[in-house]
Amino acid sequence: MNRIPPWVTRHLAALRVVLVLTVTVGLLYPLAMTGIAQALFNDQADGSRIGNHGSALIGQSFTDAEGNPLRQYFQSRPSVAGDGYDPTSTAAGNLGAESVVDTLPDPADPESGKPSLLTQVCARSKTVGELEGVSGARPYCTAGGVGATLGVFRAGGLTGRATRVVSLNQACPATPFVATYEGVTVECAEHDADYSHALIVPVRGDAPARSRVPADAVTAGGSGLDPHISAEYARLQAARVARARHLPVGDVLRLVGGHTAGRALGFFGEPGVNVLTLNLALDGKA
Repeated sequence: MNRIPPWVTRHLAALRVVLVLTVTVGLLYPLAMTGIAQALFNDQADGSRIGNHGSALIGQSFTDAEGNPLRQYFQSRPSVAGDGYDPTSTAAGNLGAESVVDTLPDPADPESGKPSLLTQVCARSKTVGELEGVSGARPYCTAGGVGATLGVFRAGGLTGRATRVVSLNQACPATPFVATYEGVTVECAEHDADYSHALIVPVRGDAPARSRVPADAVTAGGSGLDPHISAEYARLQAARVARARHLPVGDVLRLVGGHTAGRALGFFGEPGVNVLTLNLALDGKA
């Protein structure tokens, strides 16, 4: 009687495992999950699409061809997913609290620089403040919308008197946001200079501890696809939207309240406003 060689037996066993897993995990399990999702969560499973306007689960920009905010619409949270709210490029900025020094651009290539998280927040706060007609001032931000960060050189390295001070995020020939620091004249920064031996000193300034511009208006979410903004940010935008649409502010605020969802499960997170559905409701009212 001829016996099957051991190596053939092993290969046949492996092939059976592949076939079983392909059928169960690759076919039966996805079909079962799809069926359960369609039965219990039909709207979400189909992408929560709202006609041809988009998905209620994915944020989008309400801007013109040049990227300027459309004043008659509520604006979404900033996004760093691709060019903004790109589901194929969902991502976070991966910058943390220590990101306070910009990479200054080469004057010959203005697009070569990279702003720190602090400067991104400061610039967005300034822009939102100007759009909504409120102060966008924030602690550690200059009036021009960059991070108020100094590089301080000291006689003893880490200690001793200050011998040189540079405003690290203000490229020459800009005028530094403070004239002097510890009696030393503050310089503007050169894009190719080495400031690695300077002590980094963020300057708080005299801005109020709580800015008129909410945090979600100046920081991008982890996914870059957030469809909601805070109720505080929505209320800040209500007056501008009402003026653009010639509506009473009270009517717009009532729409905001009607589109504000509570905390998940009653205690997770904060109440949020779905920007797409709110803007569609505004269009419907018009």
